[in-house]
Amino acid sequence: MTAAQAETSCSAPPGVRRLRVAVVCDYLEEQWPSMDLAGDMLCRYLPGQDDHLTPVQLRPPLHPRLSHLPWLSAKGARNADRLINRFADYPLWLRGKRNDFDLFHIVDHSYSQLIRSLPPSRTVVTCHDLDTFRCVLEPDREQRPRWFQAMTRRILQGFRKAAHVIAVSGATRDEILRHRLFPEERVSVVHNGVHPSCSPNPNAAVDTYVEGLLPPAADVTACLLNVGSTIPRKRLDVLLRVFAGVLRAVPGARLVRAGGGFTDEQLRLARELRVEHAIVTLPFLEREQLAAVYRRAHVLLHTAEAEGFGLPLVEAMACGCVVAASDLPVLREVAGAAAVYCGFHDLDAWTRTLIDLLRERREQPDHWQIRRQSSISRAAGFSWAENARQTAHIYQKVLEK
Repeated sequence: MTAAQAETSCSAPPGVRRLRVAVVCDYLEEQWPSMDLAGDMLCRYLPGQDDHLTPVQLRPPLHPRLSHLPWLSAKGARNADRLINRFADYPLWLRGKRNDFDLFHIVDHSYSQLIRSLPPSRTVVTCHDLDTFRCVLEPDREQRPRWFQAMTRRILQGFRKAAHVIAVSGATRDEILRHRLFPEERVSVVHNGVHPSCSPNPNAAVDTYVEGLLPPAADVTACLLNVGSTIPRKRLDVLLRVFAGVLRAVPGARLVRAGGGFTDEQLRLARELRVEHAIVTLPFLEREQLAAVYRRAHVLLHTAEAEGFGLPLVEAMACGCVVAASDLPVLREVAGAAAVYCGFHDLDAWTRTLIDLLRERREQPDHWQIRRQSSISRAAGFSWAENARQTAHIYQKVLEK
């Protein structure tokens, strides 16, 4: 949303000054869909929560500088450009806008170094998890080179200057408090929402497109879905090993991956397990297309060993997809009794649970429909409009200090 678009998105009552809020977003080129979604939904729903609040989405274009250097690999050049843009270009660009807004909201805590260019007393940060800071907060658990630790400290120092932090879950808030990063009164929990496209209701055009990306339904006994990145904490090694166990019992099962392909190491594991032929990796999907994939899947399989919220769970449930997830406090906070849980390291429990679920779907359709309806009902409690309402209230608290 441009400043001009934001100015026309709501009208303030006569005599009431409009408050301009900068929604500071990630570079689009970084391709973090969940972070982009958070910024987009704030700008979409904030105007409806406060009639004198004007959100303006801020994000400069990323300037590549090093991609032409022959002695740098494509990945090396891309990462170097990201660092230069994050720590030099973006702060400089933002510094020129510090007097243009009443309040700033950084929607991704890993961009907290930007607070050094902003008035900290008027800056709010959304914290999705503490993984960004792990190598500094728990160096024995995550060892990194000194340069990486120095970069992380700079981000953490900026983060701790924020006037207020919005944690996306109670589990994330508790971890922030456990590390004594903020006093309790400066941390609020505001859950993420479900994108409006996530619904069990069909969307003929989009559903037809997605059908073309997937194996014919008649050839698939069971469709398991995994959504998210390939970073280590997502434990895609567990995902592949569990799927191998399911495939032995249910030969017609297929695993669908959305959110990116596998790493080379994960692909090698898939080949070793002899499951590569039964995996479908999808291209980048728009939100409506992802919702259609959720509708087509039977079970969302979420094997992460750590999470800040678990957005795919509520999105899948909103579409009527049953969820099997790692037994983490945060995922129980999000999915409640609507999901089934396994210890992320217990491969036998995962395999038995999924086989039982697929058998229930085949042999007890009434029970399966009750399970699906429970998922839909649980997901209805997560709304981006409600997220915006609570966020607008936090803005007022910060500005009143």
